[in-house]
Amino acid sequence: MRQSSSRRALTLLSLTAAAALTLSACSSSSEDSGGDASAETVNIGISQLVQHPALDAATEGFKQAFIDAGYVEGETVNFDEQNANGEQATAVTIAQNFASIDLDLVLAVATPAAQAAAQAITDKPVLFTAVTDAVSAELVESDEEPGANVTGTSDMAPLADQLALLQEIVPDAKKVGIVYASGEVNSEVQVKAAEEAAKDLDIEIVTKTVTTANDIANATEALGDVDAIYVPTDNMVVAGISSLIQVAETKQIPVIGAESGTVEGGAIATLGIDYETLGKQTGEMAIKIIEGADPATTPVEFASEFTYVVNPAAAERMGVTVPEEILSQAEIIE
Repeated sequence: MRQSSSRRALTLLSLTAAAALTLSACSSSSEDSGGDASAETVNIGISQLVQHPALDAATEGFKQAFIDAGYVEGETVNFDEQNANGEQATAVTIAQNFASIDLDLVLAVATPAAQAAAQAITDKPVLFTAVTDAVSAELVESDEEPGANVTGTSDMAPLADQLALLQEIVPDAKKVGIVYASGEVNSEVQVKAAEEAAKDLDIEIVTKTVTTANDIANATEALGDVDAIYVPTDNMVVAGISSLIQVAETKQIPVIGAESGTVEGGAIATLGIDYETLGKQTGEMAIKIIEGADPATTPVEFASEFTYVVNPAAAERMGVTVPEEILSQAEIIE
């Protein structure tokens, strides 16, 4: 019996020493990594509706938040990036695939991608970005209390300020055209908000809808005798902005955008958000959720900073002059 007890004591001592060595090794490994991220690998699916500068920037900002927090891509965080190329059916397929594989969290970039993800994925956190109105899109119960596994960031633009900017650049503008995709809740919300804001500015809003990118040029022509065109954060129109700009330049109609990607694509100016910053804000939310925060009680967040972005060459092509006061404050697109 004594010999058996001694053996048990020796075994226990050995196991204790081994455990101490293991803990020491883990501690050393964690310290050597130099980051704040967990040593356990995080797997994230990213569903982006379509490729265009604003959404690309949002995705990059999201990923950068993880890098800034100490995660190492390919080691402590993996991103499975998928693009629906503007097709809702493809966004649904991506979401269904993400629902069936082992992921810690899903990011959906733009409203249709977020709707597809929210519908298909119920057992893991879903974050969205570049969504204008999450309540109208039926993604959350309220911005303050999302209520389920979905939350994220809104790209709601300062529409009244953007229309005021339009009037500064085109002082005689009384009739403003908007082309948007009829199937995007995101765009319908913005059009209604623009119509409301326009009342105080004595502006009439004229709208035309499109169902495919091939319709954009014809819809722009069909706006008729408008004094200016406003482009909301409509994914289909922004992705096909060159068609709208071509018509606008031919007819000498000034174009104001809701975000900087539209200005890069040929619009004159915007007072808009930085989508990379918005994406990073979403990434910071995602990290908190991975670390234990509940999406159901994590409020939807909004952009708080807006910047003038101006394309003087586009202004010249459309026959207008941007006021010096705006140029002096703006980020210039060459």
